[in-house]
Amino acid sequence: MMKKVNWKKYGFEFLSIFIAVIAAFALNNWNDNQRNATTENKILVEIANGLEKDIEDINVNVKGHEDGIEACKYWRRIITGQEVNTDSVMIHYLGLTRDFISIQNVSGYEALKSKGLELLENDSLRFEVISLYEYDYQTLRKFEEEYQEMQFQDNYFMAINNILAPNFTFDEKGNIIGMDTPINLSDSEQKVLLSYLWKIQANRRFIMYFYAQTAQKVNSLKVHVEEELR
Repeated sequence: MMKKVNWKKYGFEFLSIFIAVIAAFALNNWNDNQRNATTENKILVEIANGLEKDIEDINVNVKGHEDGIEACKYWRRIITGQEVNTDSVMIHYLGLTRDFISIQNVSGYEALKSKGLELLENDSLRFEVISLYEYDYQTLRKFEEEYQEMQFQDNYFMAINNILAPNFTFDEKGNIIGMDTPINLSDSEQKVLLSYLWKIQANRRFIMYFYAQTAQKVNSLKVHVEEELR
């Protein structure tokens, strides 16, 4: 004789096991989400701190390019025979062809990439982060360090120095202390120097424009990151 199956009992046991499995899965999923949220917050804090440092570096480089433009104006006055304060010769001599490097704090972004960019749940924020680090920062670095037209020291220093150096005055230790003015230039030398100054100034203004655009994006991203952390 077949034993009567207690379906109610087995149904209850099955339901209990099913609920336990679902609860364990939900708990595990919740734990993963919590870990991801914690990791995301830590990375966003690191990105925000890095952006603050990046703004400082941008401001330093922009000031350097502004000084380079002032140097162009100073030397243009000398070359065209106008009066200048010759005590400033060395400062403007150093600033005329000085180059800069673009330093970005990318540790936060690199940590995000290692964890997976999808860790950032906010799509627009993720796009903003990728755009800044992969396009704007890379472009800025290439302009400052690789784009040949922007390499002022390599392109212009020797040619300018060969014409200007004979007019410098030096102290007993060999330090530049001033300049004999008006300087004696041929018409050809004057035009060459003025063309160099025009090119240096134009290129510095060009990269300053890109710095301004990048700084705006850095500040905007910093605000959005801080909003996400609230």
